[in-house]
Amino acid sequence: MPMIDVTIPEGALPADAEARLMSELTDILIRHEGLDPANPRVRDVSWIFLHRPAAIYRAGTLAPAPIYRIVPSVPEGQYTDAARASLVAAVTAAVAEAEGGAIEEVGRRVWVFPTELSDGSWGARGAVRRLPDIMESFGGEDLRQLGITRLANKRRADAATLLEAAAETLRGSGAL
Repeated sequence: MPMIDVTIPEGALPADAEARLMSELTDILIRHEGLDPANPRVRDVSWIFLHRPAAIYRAGTLAPAPIYRIVPSVPEGQYTDAARASLVAAVTAAVAEAEGGAIEEVGRRVWVFPTELSDGSWGARGAVRRLPDIMESFGGEDLRQLGITRLANKRRADAATLLEAAAETLRGSGAL
């Protein structure tokens, strides 16, 4: 169920390489949500919005080589830190393959911003869709429970991070 904004300058890739990249990005993002890329229902709601800037500037001058910007957006709870890291690596490798260049060279020009939208901020078909409901629509009660678990885990991790930052602030101020 990812929504993906992909920015690729016009002519950066041959048409067939770009089409393969779009298919590969869809598969990568679905897999990183823990779902099956072969599931037609999941694929049907996995959209890529391709943006074609007339030009991209780097350091105030026209970039000498294509720069890619890829922003996958998913409902809150879908990504862990490890999943984000793996996603960024896989997307970067896919772009390097599409361009036919070495990942070390192409990777410097690939920017990936995995984005989670807060629960209650994902809307479709005229209504707000929450992660457990979305997951249920792809696989019944088992996936609904997985959505509930993922969201709870995300919120626990966020709360732990907040509490640790508050404790660190208090330690630094001498209050603890």
